[in-house]
Amino acid sequence: MPGHIQDRWYKVVTGPDDKPLKVKTDRYGTGMRYRARYIGPDGTEKSKSFPDKQKRLAEQWLTRTAADMAQGQYVDPRAARITFRQFAETWVATHTTEINSREAAERRLRLHAYPYIGTRPLPSFQPGHIRTWLGKLEADVPAASHRRIIFGTVSAAFSAAVDDGLIAKNPCKARSVQTPKPGQSRVVPWSIEQVFGVRAALPAHLRATVDVAAGCGLRQGEVFGLDERELDYEGSWLSVKHQLKRIRGKFVFALPKGGKVRDVPLPHAVADALRAHSRQFPPVRVTLPWRTPDGPLVTKSLVFTGATGDHVRVSHFNDAMWKPALASVGIIPEPEDGERHASAPEHGMHALRHFYASVLLDAGESIRALSQYLGHADPGFTLRTYTHLMPSSEGRTRKAVDRLYEAPEDHDHGPRTAQ
Repeated sequence: MPGHIQDRWYKVVTGPDDKPLKVKTDRYGTGMRYRARYIGPDGTEKSKSFPDKQKRLAEQWLTRTAADMAQGQYVDPRAARITFRQFAETWVATHTTEINSREAAERRLRLHAYPYIGTRPLPSFQPGHIRTWLGKLEADVPAASHRRIIFGTVSAAFSAAVDDGLIAKNPCKARSVQTPKPGQSRVVPWSIEQVFGVRAALPAHLRATVDVAAGCGLRQGEVFGLDERELDYEGSWLSVKHQLKRIRGKFVFALPKGGKVRDVPLPHAVADALRAHSRQFPPVRVTLPWRTPDGPLVTKSLVFTGATGDHVRVSHFNDAMWKPALASVGIIPEPEDGERHASAPEHGMHALRHFYASVLLDAGESIRALSQYLGHADPGFTLRTYTHLMPSSEGRTRKAVDRLYEAPEDHDHGPRTAQ
């Protein structure tokens, strides 16, 4: 039998004749008599107490525990005292090195998981509890894509609890639990007229941001963090080495999303636009912390700056410059007097990346190359996002069959015989 049973009411001492003698301890008759002890997978001692006359139950419990460890189904007894919130708060603080990702995960759990399942002990979860929670989530969060992200965060926390031996199975992965389906909306790229219309409506010192985003596929933070030293005009390359991020209300410089440092082809038209921009609005040296608000200070020579000569304030740009530009070309409606512009999440600066992708795919660029230029970690994600923008397979099929039916002029007997 693994481990051993400690009898707290008796102890063995050496008698007068040097023979072992069983005598009562100071705890005789009080409290739990037996303590089943064993060494857990983490190398620490675990135990469980049993009352008098239940030594057999203690032995059976030790045997079952050993079998669970051998079969990979062991659950740490301390999990019974840990709630989902207690575990998830510890997990979310350490599950990623990206501070923005941690904060986003913490916010999703705090707003949408803890109020419903936060106080339940980890081992008590059944698939039915997750199904009930998903029903409430559907009522509170209309967007299926957002529900899917929230569900993914909760499931990841449960998977971590499985890895730590606190629960045997992830209740989110039961067959009866249906993962929220992703949204079915397709990316609809802007027209050339919309792109250049928005460009013309922006303040002069920020018009070239459209050229970089639509002509090189940069994200908004990468555009506003662009350093003049990252522009290789001679070689026609643009290096994306960092971005401007806002963390806890403070701006920092950080690596691009996912740490995907990359080089992007710099088209001559974009290079000309950036040269003209820099002649009129010379780059400005800006010093900010690196990666976190308390990180070491670094200085960048920013190509795009705000009206005060500092870095662009993204929220001000979005509300006071970008949305009015969208309204000026009819992408969003003009607001009523005294009202703010309507929310337009699908028409943020990210729309210019979609335009960039549509241009490259229409020109026959490969998904793998496009994925690299966009900084995607997985070409499969790029394919899923933009596959409908690729040159039509139906069109290629029609052309192939039409060529097959190109018969010689002197007869019309259908497809030509293969030579």
